[in-house]
Amino acid sequence: MVHTENETLGRLMTDYHLQEQDLSFSLQLLAEQDHRYLKDLRINLGNALSYTNLSKKESYMLALAIAVNEKNQALINTFKTLGEAEGITIAEITEIYACVSLMNVNNIFYRFRHFTNKEYYNSTPAGIKMSIMMNPVMGKEFFELVSLAVSAVNGCELCVTSHEQSVLQHGATEARVYDAIRLSAVVKGFAATV
Repeated sequence: MVHTENETLGRLMTDYHLQEQDLSFSLQLLAEQDHRYLKDLRINLGNALSYTNLSKKESYMLALAIAVNEKNQALINTFKTLGEAEGITIAEITEIYACVSLMNVNNIFYRFRHFTNKEYYNSTPAGIKMSIMMNPVMGKEFFELVSLAVSAVNGCELCVTSHEQSVLQHGATEARVYDAIRLSAVVKGFAATV
């Protein structure tokens, strides 16, 4: 049974273009029990998508990247739609998908190197083609920011450290990085309930 009579759930559905078929058991349960976390989730998401160090377009692009990473089709549709209204192009959407895929490759590989910390693995070339990183459509700084966010969600310490350093070298502030990571964490939590 879908509990759309819950005001908070109704507002989430409206704000993020969710349909009844998009509602997971966990989201319905929170609504049915009128659980206070549902309100927290709505507030956190609204706040995260309005951080001052990210434009609306950038916020939706980061949210889209996390939705793609989490394979959450409802949120992919949501953030793609919201982002297109802010000027996200098909080339940028395509690059988000490519970046997320590449980060999943790198996150697994570099976590393995970090966990094992053996000379052979650390000194042998990875042999992973990464030409997408050379001249990204969304710009080097933002590409690195997306790479950092996905790496943080995927828990790769080496990639997080590397991309955080790179994004700062490309002109980002620590406040911008912090907002991107907070946004990514909130979207990851949202993806776990939708």
